Amino acid sequence: MGKKKAKKVVSDSDVDTMDDEMSEDDAASIEDGKIVDYITGKPVKESAKEKVRQRIARAIFHEYGFSPDDMEPDFKVKVGSRRKGVDIAIFKTGSEHDVENLHRIVICKPEPKKGKKGGFKLRDHEQATKDLDELKDLMEAIDACQWGLWTNGMEFFFLKKEQGRFEADFKPAGDWPLADESQGTKDVHSHAKLRKADPELLRITFRRCHNFIHGNEGMSKDVAFWQFLYLIFAKMYDERQTNGDRRFWVAPDERFTEEGQAAIRKRIIPLFEATRNEYAGDKYGNIFRGNEEIQLSDRALAFMVSELAKYDFGRTDTDAKGAAYQEIVGDTLRGDRGQFFTPSNAVKLMVEMLAPEDTERVIDPACGTGGFLRATLGYLIKKYRQEEGTNADTESTTTFVNYQKRLKNFAKTYLFGADFDPSLVRASQMNVVMACNQMANIFHMNSLEFPEGNLTGVEFMKKRGKLGSMDVVMTNPPFGSDIPVTDPNILKHYELGYRWERTESGSFRKTESRQGSVAPEILFIERCLQWLKPGGRMGIVLPDGILGNPGDEYIRWWIMRHAYVLASVDLPVECFIVEANVNILTSLLFLKKKTDEEIAAEDVSGPKDYPVFMAVAEKVGYDRRGNTLYKRSPDGEEILEDVEKEEKVRLAGEWVTRKLTRKQRVLDDDMKDIAEEYRKFRAKYPIPGA
Repeated sequence: MGKKKAKKVVSDSDVDTMDDEMSEDDAASIEDGKIVDYITGKPVKESAKEKVRQRIARAIFHEYGFSPDDMEPDFKVKVGSRRKGVDIAIFKTGSEHDVENLHRIVICKPEPKKGKKGGFKLRDHEQATKDLDELKDLMEAIDACQWGLWTNGMEFFFLKKEQGRFEADFKPAGDWPLADESQGTKDVHSHAKLRKADPELLRITFRRCHNFIHGNEGMSKDVAFWQFLYLIFAKMYDERQTNGDRRFWVAPDERFTEEGQAAIRKRIIPLFEATRNEYAGDKYGNIFRGNEEIQLSDRALAFMVSELAKYDFGRTDTDAKGAAYQEIVGDTLRGDRGQFFTPSNAVKLMVEMLAPEDTERVIDPACGTGGFLRATLGYLIKKYRQEEGTNADTESTTTFVNYQKRLKNFAKTYLFGADFDPSLVRASQMNVVMACNQMANIFHMNSLEFPEGNLTGVEFMKKRGKLGSMDVVMTNPPFGSDIPVTDPNILKHYELGYRWERTESGSFRKTESRQGSVAPEILFIERCLQWLKPGGRMGIVLPDGILGNPGDEYIRWWIMRHAYVLASVDLPVECFIVEANVNILTSLLFLKKKTDEEIAAEDVSGPKDYPVFMAVAEKVGYDRRGNTLYKRSPDGEEILEDVEKEEKVRLAGEWVTRKLTRKQRVLDDDMKDIAEEYRKFRAKYPIPGA
């Protein structure tokens, strides 16, 4: 492939990378309003359509296994008396880029705008006839072309051409074959043939599925989400089967006929019932109650299964699955009790700074949709790979299975969560299952009321997750003075539920007078420390007022008496404006619980000084409107870095592993730098205490 000439990258898509042969000089800058083409590495005009084309080109390489060497954008083809452009032309492996070798084509259109309710109705092939006529005309004019795709980034219409004696016949398909030309039969949908999902395409797939049943089946967002969740559970359950009796698959043309749709239902309904029976009951936090049903029409069920069946969720990146899942769960289940779902980069920062081991008991007592729990699993598998020098793209099946076995054991034995909202408990459990195909110990209960209370998770947590039994606590509790805790039966169990007075020595003394109401985040500080073993460590998201308001000084005094302050990281307002539309400044506070002996010794001789890590995150990768931000050099140009990735591609008729070094922009996010600086800080200053 020739040298790719590109300079500064300005696209807000995820595909602005350049080929491995581009020189350092070529990567200096690019004029405003242009982006770098994923296939050629040359600057092209940025537009809504171009963003879709770049996304699809990336997926053709990462998901389907075609080399960029065998692709060409804007390839001209003669149709009748006119020449028309093919947005992405795919040629036979290693062949000349001419029409005789052109066997797949893609037509791209701009992504449609969202409707008033945040979605739009997806069409089927018959409803998209006018758009598909353009694709058919091109395919008919190209003798060698067998497959075509028309897409606007949300709708995907695959066609297969069958050449008859006098004219071509076009049949709808649910997907393309991979680069090795394998067809979508039951055999192809065995575990070995499923593919890892491209992160961006998986996000779109989840959106499409949820949007289809919300917009096409007339279901509310909430009902649509749970129907989607039921099928995800069934898919994950199906991937666990080792006897070869897979049922979550779709033959190439099944989705488009009434007989085929009925055959899909005949396989999926018993699979779902087996899944529901496996996970029903209190021991799994009421994930299934036993009366759930698939309420989708045959058409919708066929669409959903066809979209999901092609992916190997087990081998797809944990972060990719988490991001795709969070996109739909956030809008659907966002709570009204102060639950502000934590941005993923803040979640990762907390997990990396706490650095949990897979032999430590970890809990999030306000787990929401399970972001901290999933990130812990992602952190551990990344740690395994770093320790053993393996790569997710090229590791052997034996190595992968070993990692999964370790993750499953951790989730089953050491990973805990709780939430007051039963819907969030179910959503959190789903997040964990997607990450490692194993249920964790996630229960429905009020963590501030525990070990009292009558919700279903209390008795199970009393057996498995008693106070004082955890090594690591990480959480973003609900907070705000508009949702205070006023129940005296709860407040009486907390020292911070009482009024405090200053002593002559400058410390504080708890009075016998109980407060009438306390903001929940204050009680969660004490509850998190109560859940820790002596020497255990915790991270908690808190509003800045607790760490700075003069009236909250007694809280800070109480914290420092009972724990070592390991670190404090200030977050910018952008974090929760974008995620929760809440204009609030927050911090991440990290603590280590002192032993009773340490507290007693300090009461006598006074506290000892020790270094505390302090950091301020000024940039988090996006602005207040959610626009992605990238690092720039002093002269204003966006900085590019080399990223090496190993991919399996189809070359000369064989699957080979090829290393690609690509230039890409650097996200302007201080979180990664803070995590690295904290590691350096701890190498110099060990964690205080015994």
